[in-house]
Amino acid sequence: MSPTEPRSPVSHRKLGIFGVVALIAAGLVVGTGIRAREEQGSRLREWTDDQAVPSVAVTQPSAKALNATIDLPGRLEAYYRAPIFARVSGYLKSWSADIGARVKAGQAIAEIEAPDLDQQLLQARADLASQQASARLSEATLNRRKTLVASNFVSAQEIDERTADLSNKNAAVNSGKANVERLEALAGYKKITAPFDGVVTARDTDVGALINAGGGSGPAMFVISDITKLRVYVNVPQNYVPAIKIGAKATIALPEYPNRTFQATVEASSQAVDVASGTTRMQLGLDNSNGELMPGGYASVKLNLQRDSAPLSIPASALIFNSSGLRVATVGTDDKVLFKPVTIARDLGREIELASGITADDRVITAPPDGLSDGDAVRVVGAKAKPATASENQAPKG
Repeated sequence: MSPTEPRSPVSHRKLGIFGVVALIAAGLVVGTGIRAREEQGSRLREWTDDQAVPSVAVTQPSAKALNATIDLPGRLEAYYRAPIFARVSGYLKSWSADIGARVKAGQAIAEIEAPDLDQQLLQARADLASQQASARLSEATLNRRKTLVASNFVSAQEIDERTADLSNKNAAVNSGKANVERLEALAGYKKITAPFDGVVTARDTDVGALINAGGGSGPAMFVISDITKLRVYVNVPQNYVPAIKIGAKATIALPEYPNRTFQATVEASSQAVDVASGTTRMQLGLDNSNGELMPGGYASVKLNLQRDSAPLSIPASALIFNSSGLRVATVGTDDKVLFKPVTIARDLGREIELASGITADDRVITAPPDGLSDGDAVRVVGAKAKPATASENQAPKG
């Protein structure tokens, strides 16, 4: 076929068919690309939305009491303690019991020289003797006058006067006797004696010291303490008082015995709350028959708590404190956040015992992220929530 000859209609038809196929193929390629980009964009939006929902770990409050005790500072005191003051004024003549000495009830531990009192006693005895002599003379005179009544030598008026005079003289004798006995009793206080068996824990006097009667003009001469049993005083915060019963046991730790503990028993409660400190003072009895412990010493007291039900415990990291108060974030059945206000019963460090605000079925977020609000959706991650235990919440070593 020569070059000038026209192409056949078949060739033009083939070219048209090829062009149409090419256009269709190009359209399919373009449509597939657009669909792929749309699917990729949709997946990206879904991934972005998923990433916007915070992931949280939750735990359920534990009803197991982690530690049914409370540690408080306490102070040891002698079960009986008597500051000894003088009842008479004078000068200390001698003393026979120094600090640390064990004394018996009624044992003389010092003697006071009181010359003024001695002179008063001598004068009182002399006055009593004079009054007794006057009373005897008045009685003799009355008896003689009575023998003359029958002879009308004396009148009934004189007998009455002599009788009254004798009564006055006898009353003066009784007064003199009482004064002598009073001064003799005071003279007996010149000897200072121990009121009970114990130990001299203080001596603040010496031979020749001026002694003033009474207890308001200076320190006590001696302090006698019975230390065979000690009182332990501890101030218990108000919210723990109902959990500490009379008769409850306590463990006492002392700094001078780092490897030993001593057992005590709650004996009494003041049944009142101190306004300044918000605590109630309780007294514990501690046996000290071997004399190892010293009154006035510091002690660490671990008291056993008795509760009707165990408080709920959560990790300390779950607490949120802001302008809305103390709260925890919980996750509802719809995986949305619900904040609940709570009150703390006891802070145990990693664990917090709550007094109110949540139930054992609540799912508590262990570490709430910043920016959470009521109604926010969250994703719970990790295994199924289990009750928190002390061992699970311990920090890992290393």
